[in-house]
Amino acid sequence: MIHLLRNQNIRDANPLLQSMFEDRKSIFIDLLDWDIPVVDDRFEMDEFDNEHALYMIAAADDCSTHMGSLRLLPSCRPHLLDTQFPHLCPGGVPKGPTVFEVTRLCLPQRLGAATRLEARNWLISAMVDHALAFGITLLTGVVEASFRKQILSMGWLAEPLGPACQFGGANLGAFAIHIAPDTPDRLRWTNIYSPNRIVGPVAETGA
Repeated sequence: MIHLLRNQNIRDANPLLQSMFEDRKSIFIDLLDWDIPVVDDRFEMDEFDNEHALYMIAAADDCSTHMGSLRLLPSCRPHLLDTQFPHLCPGGVPKGPTVFEVTRLCLPQRLGAATRLEARNWLISAMVDHALAFGITLLTGVVEASFRKQILSMGWLAEPLGPACQFGGANLGAFAIHIAPDTPDRLRWTNIYSPNRIVGPVAETGA
């Protein structure tokens, strides 16, 4: 299932949040060799991992083992697309109280391909449910151009925000996903969406 968590002091954080940051280091730093900060030589955390970030975490039954996660950031505050990749949006970076950025999709390599796909679909489903519950109408992000093609073909209303460009050895592109009442049905067509994946009350969106 999916847990919604806010950031905490990492040294005092619950095991699920710590497990997520450890897996982010394993993927983004150890595997992909991104030049980004590490805390205590153990956790991948950047300047956007603050009190405004909302984490969606897929967890095993013991609620302490991270199976996948993503991060939502309010666009009215500094975020990746706005501060580091505005050149990917020739028409301007979308911003507003109902616009949020999706970042740090993390699916641990220790899991098999089938489990990673299942966790990804749970996260997408929970993200859409959360967006509909809190009036979020647009989700933005920046990813590798090859992954952007997958995102644009998932069934929801999505569009590129500009051409892909080389940055730090990667071919990156920005995207926007329009969230509407029919989004769950559109994702059902591609066997992605399943409802009621969020555990407990939905956390406040924050701004």
